[in-house]
Amino acid sequence: MLDEIKSSCETKMQKSIEHMQKEFKTLRTGKVTTSVLDGIKIDYYGTPTPLDQVGSVLAQDATTIVINPWEKNLLGDIESAIAAANIGVNPNNDGEQIKLFFPPMTVDQRKESVKQMKAMGEKAKVGVRNDRRDANDKIKKLEKEKEITQDESKSAQDDIQKLTDKYIAEIDKILKDKEAEILKV
Repeated sequence: MLDEIKSSCETKMQKSIEHMQKEFKTLRTGKVTTSVLDGIKIDYYGTPTPLDQVGSVLAQDATTIVINPWEKNLLGDIESAIAAANIGVNPNNDGEQIKLFFPPMTVDQRKESVKQMKAMGEKAKVGVRNDRRDANDKIKKLEKEKEITQDESKSAQDDIQKLTDKYIAEIDKILKDKEAEILKV
């Protein structure tokens, strides 16, 4: 029973980290990535469809993204969807493809990205601590119902705390590495 609680807790903590790393993809770093367009959907024959499913989306270089729609009649729809998404650039439509030119990041923009990244990290830490609390509550409930001894309860809670410390340290390391990546010019 205690092993189930521990493994369930560890799985949830791992998911908190995975979620944080997924959120990081929406951040702008020095090099532009196509993931800044992930949330944009266009009306494709009445169905909201992600941009990468109606054409090829490529990062041409550190500041340019090129979108080649498979159907040229979608150029206008793609252009208006990008403009409405307000991602910080205006789409350039040359009749064949759409190019997005991202200006190099300023120091202030980099600091703002770091601030957003730290907020995402803090949310992940809160998630890990909530997982610890939930696991400890289950352990205390087992102790209260006399299914485990007080010593087993204390030992299990110590194990949960060690897991928590491990995942908080992992989040801190990821944040430190990501901050260095964002601030690197």
